[in-house]
Amino acid sequence: MGSPLASWPWASLGSYKYLLYGPLVAKVAHAWRETGSLPLDSWCLHLLLLLVLRSLTFQLWFSYGNMLFFTRRRRVVKDGVDFRQIDAEWDWDNMVILQTLIAAMVANSPWFPGVAELRSWDPRGWALALLLHVTVSEPAFYWAHRALHRGPLFSLYHAKHHSSPVTQPLTAGFGTPLEALILTVAVGAPLAGAFAAGAGSVSLVYGHVLLFDYLRCMGYSNVEVISHRAFAAVPVLRYLIYTPTYLSLHHREKDCNFCLFMPLYDALGGTINSRSWELQKEVDQGMNDRVPDFVFLAHVVDVVSSMHVPFGFRSCSSLPFSTRLVLLPLWPVAFAFMVLQWFCSKTFTVSFYFLRGRLHQTWSVPRYGFQYFIPSAKKGINRQIELAILRADKMGVKVISLAALNKNEALNGGGTLFVSNHPNLRVRVVHGNTLTAAVILNEIPSNVKEVFLTGATSKLGRAIALYLCRKKIRVLMLTVSTERFLKIQREAPAESQHYLVQVTKYQAAQSCKTWIVGKWLSPREQRWAPAGTHFHQFVVPPIIGFRRDCTYGKLAAMRLPKDVQGLGSCEYTMDRGVVHACHAGGVVHCLEGWDHHEVGAIDVDRIDVVWKAALKHGLTPA
Repeated sequence: MGSPLASWPWASLGSYKYLLYGPLVAKVAHAWRETGSLPLDSWCLHLLLLLVLRSLTFQLWFSYGNMLFFTRRRRVVKDGVDFRQIDAEWDWDNMVILQTLIAAMVANSPWFPGVAELRSWDPRGWALALLLHVTVSEPAFYWAHRALHRGPLFSLYHAKHHSSPVTQPLTAGFGTPLEALILTVAVGAPLAGAFAAGAGSVSLVYGHVLLFDYLRCMGYSNVEVISHRAFAAVPVLRYLIYTPTYLSLHHREKDCNFCLFMPLYDALGGTINSRSWELQKEVDQGMNDRVPDFVFLAHVVDVVSSMHVPFGFRSCSSLPFSTRLVLLPLWPVAFAFMVLQWFCSKTFTVSFYFLRGRLHQTWSVPRYGFQYFIPSAKKGINRQIELAILRADKMGVKVISLAALNKNEALNGGGTLFVSNHPNLRVRVVHGNTLTAAVILNEIPSNVKEVFLTGATSKLGRAIALYLCRKKIRVLMLTVSTERFLKIQREAPAESQHYLVQVTKYQAAQSCKTWIVGKWLSPREQRWAPAGTHFHQFVVPPIIGFRRDCTYGKLAAMRLPKDVQGLGSCEYTMDRGVVHACHAGGVVHCLEGWDHHEVGAIDVDRIDVVWKAALKHGLTPA
């Protein structure tokens, strides 16, 4: 049996833990039904509303802290939040559940008669609560916190909280029941004193609790939000309010900066880290900002998937994308952001991770998938991509890889347009499709003698066809353009050209069980495949698997090496740690230090070279 107050009693319930709010909801519903109106005199109602507002406070601070396009330069700890930390903090809101239940018991207990009277406002209560916070909550928390860092108490009750290497607003709620109870006393003592003195009010409860959460989230945000100039102008402020830098020093070094919100108590206790203000100034001035070595230039797929961004909901972005009904009410908000981006946005940083000392970032062009097919939008999109490439070049980025439609042949010739317009680029522009082709080709079993290829005259289709015919594999190339087919066929060695066969109808593949799909297939078109067919894919979006007697491969992807650090979000529908092959192709280009651009047509002779380089660096097929 474990130590008391070291684990949560509802840990085994999973998402069913939210049923603990059931009695409060039932009581509000009963009062509503009895009175015929919203029971504004019910503490249960106010506790539920406060729960919503507290959750919103944590979420908004989390979103702000992870909006790298706003906060990248002022991040205190430059490391990323990985999946291990995300999973450990998954139930961060256990603290909020506990505090809500305790508040409900107090509000409905005969032992606290002062709480029964609902007064909307009393300035005396605000003054008393402030006094009690400074004289009771702050010193009590300080000494309790110092005690948690001593001997067995740390390993039993506090080490779990410090196991998160990078603080986040959600880290503020992550810990053991004992830590949550200490925080409950800290936030509750001023309220208890105000109500005991007959000066409590509903506004005090809302204001005090939300301000408490706001300051906790601010400290844990890992983004310096207080200007060093404020401390220089009014030095005493240093002892009245802590900063994210101040708390991060405590979180990493564990032997200093123990205060709740007021460093005054660290000064009195002799536990202030002497580097707190100097480091805070450095972070605030953005002196620790770093230039990425590699950039993956992506774009938004659609309105629904735009809610999958890392600065949205961590429970979504840390898992492969799927449509979640709970997010549908936010669709109008996401749509409004799409419109806003169309008129007044530029390429922005979405996420990052580290690989072997190199900083890799994902940037996004503020355009959505369907907009790439609007003729009038073509020029503007190319301009956005071009500006991103020029920005990367000016910063000193080594490699920038174009994702999905950003390298569309009809849009910019697979990136050729930008290299031609700017021949002196230092940044290497790559489309990554050489590795995409390699992944698809290495999925095909060695005993296959015939394949059916759709999207056969596209950039990828051409490379796949030319590679396979050299291996003496018959390729049924679906295309109505004899001219384009013959052009590709002439590129093949003379002794291999007869392995390339033009077909114009899906019926031609009725006996072929290996389909390589580069063009979307409807259910009617899929029916021509014989039972047991496997569909390899390089079409975006992926085809829907209508055939139960066939198997469907995923989009070409590779798993990043095991030594990747700070990766905490999934790339669209990819599993954790897996990226699209074109992303991986750019990574290999960067790791190898190749100094050539990879744009336009795929060099078939380099497919095996790139594949071997990927495996050498620890990337594996997903």
